[in-house]
Amino acid sequence: MLNTVRTLCEGGFKEFPTAVVGDIMLDHYIYGEVNRISPEAPVPVLNVKEEKYILGGAGNVAMNLRGLGLPVKVFGRAGNDQAGDKVVELFELAGIDASGIWFHGETILKTRLLGGRGQQMLRIDREKVLHPSDEEIIGALNSIVNLQGLRAVILSDYSKGTLTEKLCAGVINLCKSKNIPVFVDPKGSDWERYRGATMVTPNLRELGEVSNMRISNEDDLISEAGSAVRAEYGLDSLLVTRSDRGATLIKDNLVHHERARMVDVYDVSGAGDTMIATVAAFIAAGTDIYESIKLANIASQIVIGKVGTYPIKAFELLNYISEVNRLNSNKLFTIEETVSKVASWKDNNEKVVFTNGCFDVFHAGHLDSLVRAKNLGDRLIVGLNSDDSVRRLKGSSRPVNDENARARILEALSIVDCVVIFDEDTPERLLSFLTPDVLAKGGDYAPDQVVGRQYAKEVVILPILEGYSTTGILRKIDDDRKM
Repeated sequence: MLNTVRTLCEGGFKEFPTAVVGDIMLDHYIYGEVNRISPEAPVPVLNVKEEKYILGGAGNVAMNLRGLGLPVKVFGRAGNDQAGDKVVELFELAGIDASGIWFHGETILKTRLLGGRGQQMLRIDREKVLHPSDEEIIGALNSIVNLQGLRAVILSDYSKGTLTEKLCAGVINLCKSKNIPVFVDPKGSDWERYRGATMVTPNLRELGEVSNMRISNEDDLISEAGSAVRAEYGLDSLLVTRSDRGATLIKDNLVHHERARMVDVYDVSGAGDTMIATVAAFIAAGTDIYESIKLANIASQIVIGKVGTYPIKAFELLNYISEVNRLNSNKLFTIEETVSKVASWKDNNEKVVFTNGCFDVFHAGHLDSLVRAKNLGDRLIVGLNSDDSVRRLKGSSRPVNDENARARILEALSIVDCVVIFDEDTPERLLSFLTPDVLAKGGDYAPDQVVGRQYAKEVVILPILEGYSTTGILRKIDDDRKM
């Protein structure tokens, strides 16, 4: 996954043009401090320190796509007013093609007043629901047809009038005829206008509205309601966003739950925009749908750690994945750290397996034993004899590879979850701390002969792969040298 993300986020996304159609908004933030109450009325006085404008709604979806590096053209309405001028200015500054905007009425503007520490005091909305004319719809469709190399279209619906049934049906049918996927961020209970879309991404409330059900954040309820909605509207797939519980994909007869990592949440504004933009971007670039959802989940978690509406940036996603990859590849832990990990895994009802060895010259027999051990549970801990321990057991000429080199080889194996080095001749003391569910041991032992068996719930003897041993390999090397 890291290589895919790196390639795309370091410039590869520029090969995948996208279009966003929907309700464009302008978010206006006024920051200040409150130090007194007005003498005119019992209200706080905000002493303004800073103002900023950010694109919202379909504009934020476009900004997320652009932040990842995709070429973007946006379609929607803005007003013939100063706010409309600001919308166009912000799009152009971001390198987004705003030539698909039609102008009438007033721009949808949301002004937020924030006091100390970003506390929102008041929101002032200026909006009027206006539907596009037939001429504007035809113009948008013709423009989409002429976009060179278009790889995806996102319909961003905020119930402000842009996405009429006629416009949605026109976009979906047009894109179907050209095998271009259409992604929809929905609103309301009438999904007829989304019929036949590639993917619709409701949150729990939106799924409840369209299914006319009260849906709690439980796997079974979401799967049942989502499957019914997907079938009713002829959708290729449904992706239900579930806040801190991640997301659920329903596609054909398959249901996949993508869990979220625990993160600090500062502001969930725009998280849905980030989700749909990121999943559309990666699918447009040819990434597997499950990997795309995993990456979209991560991107959403990044932006909710920011204050206000915040679009994802390519470097942030890449840095996050790189850091997670680095942490996951570092599997060598102290005894104390391993004890903590075991407790965490057991709290999560994961079965912990322990095996041990010197693993001096790694060979197929070692790999076979480790694979068999991992198949006994969910997490595999490998106890590794230290260099001093190996010398006492094998003689002064061993180990051939020091403990750090041996540990690095074990860390590189995806089946290994944790490596812990012990200094004693046996792992009995280590096992007394870890108390694994399963103790796996390779060799011609009876279970009641295995050292440390009293600290595990179960002892399993692993068969030895014939013809492989470190001693045998070293002897053959020595014999070859003498020839």
